Amino acid sequence: MSYLATERSLQRRADPLHILPECQSILVLGFLYPQPLPLNEGREQDPVGRIAAYACGQDYHLVLPGLMLTLVNSLQRRLGFAFPYRCHTDSGPILERDLAQRAGLGWIGRNTCLINPRHGSYILLAEIMLGIDLDLDPPFEKNHCGSCMLCIQACPTGCILPDRTLDSNRCISFLSIENKTLIPVELRSAMGNWVFGCDICQVVCPWNRFAVKGNVNLLKKEHLNGHPNLLEELSLTSKEFNQKYGDTALMRARRSRYLRNVIVAFANSGYPGDISLLKKLVNDPDPLVREHAAWAVASWK
Repeated sequence: MSYLATERSLQRRADPLHILPECQSILVLGFLYPQPLPLNEGREQDPVGRIAAYACGQDYHLVLPGLMLTLVNSLQRRLGFAFPYRCHTDSGPILERDLAQRAGLGWIGRNTCLINPRHGSYILLAEIMLGIDLDLDPPFEKNHCGSCMLCIQACPTGCILPDRTLDSNRCISFLSIENKTLIPVELRSAMGNWVFGCDICQVVCPWNRFAVKGNVNLLKKEHLNGHPNLLEELSLTSKEFNQKYGDTALMRARRSRYLRNVIVAFANSGYPGDISLLKKLVNDPDPLVREHAAWAVASWK
């Protein structure tokens, strides 16, 4: 994610006027999404993977912009004039969690997620930069993590550091999505059965255990339940992957990185049955898939 360190990105993070020269206010929004579904116990005979809860539906990049545009249009009708604006949702070098904390939406927890005291941390953030002056909400200044260390203790790769920072190079979400190369061999077993993203630090967070859950699933998609059958996923062609996941966040990984993750999850499953599908991937056209398949076959017990 080196693009975040470019001079242009640094300028845009430091001053929103580099993004919208007329910017006078930033409206920060939080959209709730459902917590992870429990594993379907009826499929325990087949190895299954895990997909992060936010990705178990339509890609939020496709859904949230339309909702923000509706809100902007409503504001313009109420005020009786058009004004300049820019909408963002994880789509630019903006410090979203810091803006959300300054806007009063919650505090940045020990796991680096924004946590709202009422709704927990299963929240997608979005921002609308506005060319109008709005009254400011007070920042959320309290930190309610206290002495709780559950997220640090639960992280299988040890990526959550004591100083409230995160070693992204060890984070399962980074390794399975943004990382475009090999998953380090020493971290593969710690990946467990995660094939896209990770929810572990949120699952163990007490604030999510008692959160008031939203009643609307904006990202609903029937065929994604968060626990894909790994045997079925191993056989996906590029065309089949695109058809199945074409309007979901999984397209960010594409077939290459997704099958890389599936292979690692399959290797971690200890599956006692036939591994011919895995062996077939040793000759896959994609070098990333081939390397991980060869490693999995060689290390199979």
